[in-house]
Amino acid sequence: MLSVLRVHLPSDIPIVGCELTPYVLLRRPDKTVTTDDVPELAPLDGHFLRYKWYRVQSDRKVAVCSVHPSEQATLQCLGCVKAKIPAAKSYHCSPKCFSDAWQHHRVLHDRAASAVNENGNEEEEIFGRFNSSGSGVINASLTGSASSTSLTNGSTPLYPAAVTQRSGGETWFEVGHSKTYTPTADDIGHVLKFECVVVDAETKLPLGHPNTILTSRVIPAPSPSPRRLIPVSGADMMGHLDSDGRISTSGTFTVLSYNILSDSYASNELYSYCPSWALSWTYRRQNLLREIVGYRADIVCLQEVQSDHFEEFFAPELDKHGYQALYKRKTNEVYNGNIYTIDGCATFFRRDRFSHVKKYEVEFNKAAQSLTEVAVQTTQKKAALNRLVKDNVALIVVLEAKFSNQGADNPGKRQLLCVANTHVNVQQELKDVKIWQVHTLLKGLEKIAASADIPMLVCGDFNSVPGSAPHSLLAMGKVDPLHPDLLVDPLAILRPHTKLTHQLPLVSAYSSFARGVALGFEHQRRRMDPTTNEPLFTNCTRDFIGTLDYIFYTADSLTVESLLELLDEDSLRKDTALPSPEWSSDHIALLAEFRCMPRPRR
Repeated sequence: MLSVLRVHLPSDIPIVGCELTPYVLLRRPDKTVTTDDVPELAPLDGHFLRYKWYRVQSDRKVAVCSVHPSEQATLQCLGCVKAKIPAAKSYHCSPKCFSDAWQHHRVLHDRAASAVNENGNEEEEIFGRFNSSGSGVINASLTGSASSTSLTNGSTPLYPAAVTQRSGGETWFEVGHSKTYTPTADDIGHVLKFECVVVDAETKLPLGHPNTILTSRVIPAPSPSPRRLIPVSGADMMGHLDSDGRISTSGTFTVLSYNILSDSYASNELYSYCPSWALSWTYRRQNLLREIVGYRADIVCLQEVQSDHFEEFFAPELDKHGYQALYKRKTNEVYNGNIYTIDGCATFFRRDRFSHVKKYEVEFNKAAQSLTEVAVQTTQKKAALNRLVKDNVALIVVLEAKFSNQGADNPGKRQLLCVANTHVNVQQELKDVKIWQVHTLLKGLEKIAASADIPMLVCGDFNSVPGSAPHSLLAMGKVDPLHPDLLVDPLAILRPHTKLTHQLPLVSAYSSFARGVALGFEHQRRRMDPTTNEPLFTNCTRDFIGTLDYIFYTADSLTVESLLELLDEDSLRKDTALPSPEWSSDHIALLAEFRCMPRPRR
């Protein structure tokens, strides 16, 4: 007979909007062991599994600590109540918790005070407005995606909960009847109970006792303070929200670049400081989606997107928000794992703002094959390929704008845009490989530029700090022949050093913070490195902090209008480092708003 051997949850801390899928181990009638489901529509030997989820509601109201969401709150900040800050952010589990968090907590008060400035209206943030439910969840978070799943916890939509038991001041409500359950805002602060029982397919009666597990209290999805868009073009106003809720002005567009941290790299060993529930993909994917959708960028360049996650999650979810998706998976000559978990670069664009013209795929492995055939001695070919073949790729997309470009020299001319999205090799000792990959990409972009007079964006994780040879090549158009990085060149692929040049007038978008004098720049300038004019960091782990990600643009055809504010290291260190419950990658997102400039006639 079918029997249940074991039931458990990967994480016992349930989060609003994050699907819970219990692990159910079964013994089949033939004595084999499996985790496959046995639904009522496909019974096994006359038996199937029935699932139920319950929420326990206590007569005593429970609040959750905003800093330690798995702990019950014991005090509330009255300053938050007066400032009408979402209630979920006002609770703390102890006086020490409140004291330790004060440096970061007071920022909420400062922002609330500055928000009620002009006309007494709350300031609109790029990341969306908080709802009034007190859960601290952002309205933009789960629109059209996880919100739909949170209302369907069974074969039928949300139904009136049935009271099944009441004792000792507690009432149990049935809230779901499928194997998976997605906690809702109504579950916050309550324990959930999962029940699994074998049922006779003919009589529909349960056989034996049900297997049950209890979760800890449901917590709201942690929501970081919204990041604002800071104007850099000399304007003294924040970008306004258009009718679609997007921050933009006529003739401008926004570009997001973000390494989202592939699940295959997000190990508990590497990121032991991040709670296991916050490191799980079921949690991170919803938090990442919430963040990405909240930025409302016109173009989104993501790195470290697993092939299966692109197909099953990001492409369909972002499609609901009006994005068309393009993807380039890494090659698999070095990688020997599951082909579906190989990561790659994904580029999305809003269908109402751009149309797709052309796509180019750059496989650095192929470029390595070509290079070794013509530039490496026969006896060194194998060693050369072993060094150069690293599976890295780039995705280049040519788009046509659907919006008008004010001030253009030829209003009837098509406005094209070339967007490159790449992830350069990570190994720090392979400095020659990094330079060669960046140089190869730039030479490809030069060919596109030669065939069409077109503005260009070069986005991605270059795994190269400011001042390194790859960064110099991108930002300066050349590399100093005496640069120490050039000493690492066992295959002589970087010689002569004079060939390490390009003619694209590339400038790093975030260097505008270092040059500008507008309102709000002082805070941002403190987060910039004055020697390199780049952010102090875009990657922050326990063992490393530095800048690896960039958005470069051609300065003769594009101008930066505004930039997404940078994060403060101290605010991230309260959770040790990234990723954290608030931010679900070890990198931070970069976003820039651009305007196309009239091109000089050639």
